[in-house]
Amino acid sequence: MAKKKEQALAEYEDDYEIDLKEGVDDESEKEGSTSLQFAITSYGADYPVETIVKRLNDNAFFVPPFQRQFVWSQRHASRFIESLLMGLPVPGIFLYKDAKTSRHLVVDGQQRLRTLQYFHSGLFIDRAFKLIGVRDEWEGLTYKELSPSEQLKLDDSIVHATIFQQDEPKDQLKSLYFVFERINSGGMRLSPQEIRNCISEGPSMELTRELNDNKDWRSIFGEKKNRRLKDQELVLRALAMFDDRAKYDAPMREFLNEFADKELPKKDVEKLRKLFVDSIALVNEVYGNKAFRPSRALNAAAFEAVMVGLAARFAGQRSAPDPRKFATAYDKLFKDKEFLRACERATARRDTVETRQKAAVTAFKSI
Repeated sequence: MAKKKEQALAEYEDDYEIDLKEGVDDESEKEGSTSLQFAITSYGADYPVETIVKRLNDNAFFVPPFQRQFVWSQRHASRFIESLLMGLPVPGIFLYKDAKTSRHLVVDGQQRLRTLQYFHSGLFIDRAFKLIGVRDEWEGLTYKELSPSEQLKLDDSIVHATIFQQDEPKDQLKSLYFVFERINSGGMRLSPQEIRNCISEGPSMELTRELNDNKDWRSIFGEKKNRRLKDQELVLRALAMFDDRAKYDAPMREFLNEFADKELPKKDVEKLRKLFVDSIALVNEVYGNKAFRPSRALNAAAFEAVMVGLAARFAGQRSAPDPRKFATAYDKLFKDKEFLRACERATARRDTVETRQKAAVTAFKSI
């Protein structure tokens, strides 16, 4: 039995890696964990169901719009409600308290909380929420059809919450990424970009999602979007490097997290949008879906370096680059052994990032 479990886990991990990469070669995914140490304040709180539903409706308990969608079946959700009606204990939830707004971000427990909210509202997504697969006395009933005493028992039922907030370091969201990564599994580990979509709501992420739909980018990456948001992460990586590549330091994941949280002024958003659109349009015009592929897979490091090199060219000169000169410079760059090494090994190290970006900036400077 233990051997079967190990085999199933290994297969699951393999599936995760395949889903995440899906035609993308990104050596930076092998990075180790952070060296940061955190000072976290955490405490427990017991919430009656009635309070939970009210806080969800008021958005005081906040489920990010880009968190993985509600996946419980109506039967599964009904069994959770039945457990509460029977007076059984249920698993707790995990919340992050935002010091600025006092809102609580739902880190773990979305399915349970949404079930309570849906049952109170009378709707299970798009149909009446009638209990199914439960004890005969409750089978087929909605919340309003429960007896007053049963409604009161449900509303007074307690769900335990663990609430945490970060005291040190002062950057409020750093620990949240790691907590999400380790706790909010939902049966499958969230990818780094899925976590960013759960946590970060600002203009950086809005721009990233917008540009991921850009027709030239879709032509290069492929019309089908990556199930684990790897295409979106590549767009974010280009924008983060456009914004301030001089401040890059490993690990890549944290650099991208920090940019995802950044409050960009409107003029900076417009500047980054134009750099990405102009650069990716030129690449698509000349190379189409063969771009950024020194071998069969799209190479994340090569993509990042070429985009940085072109952005530097667009930012530095008013005249449009000559597509023929770009093609000559690009082909020469992809024959440069030092550049290719910097795209294939230890790709998240600062010196490696600087090597390939410097090569690309030099290559496209005069096109």
